Amino acid sequence: MLQGPATVSFYADRVPEAARWYADLLGFAPYFERPGPEGDPVYVEFRIGDFQTELGIIDSRFRAPEREGPGGAILYWHVDDVAGAFARLLGAGAAEHQPVTVRGEGFVTASVVDPFGNVLGIMENQHYRDTAAALTGRSASRSADG
Repeated sequence: MLQGPATVSFYADRVPEAARWYADLLGFAPYFERPGPEGDPVYVEFRIGDFQTELGIIDSRFRAPEREGPGGAILYWHVDDVAGAFARLLGAGAAEHQPVTVRGEGFVTASVVDPFGNVLGIMENQHYRDTAAALTGRSASRSADG
């Protein structure tokens, strides 16, 4: 079901500062920025490594509501069908962390808390599909069940 990491999301109170810090660390600027109402970015994204895995830095105000239990960075694994995989995970005993959410054209996310307290993110990610197709010469779809 899990095909590979698609996006790792970190939260920061000051996205521009975090973006500069990661740009200095990585040696390159984010390839994508989404400005907020004030003009400063509320989301930036870097592509890292051989498979160009995405590192997203999100304004902390968009974090799931605070509560006891798991939190922090979420690794999103690419799946072919977020809604189907989400239902399967819930059926296997996971609890909803964040519901299925359309983030943009070709990008849908959800996350669950596994029975052991870990946050597991799943994502339909067009960038992952495109990269897999370019590297393997075939689509990223590997199974009918997500």
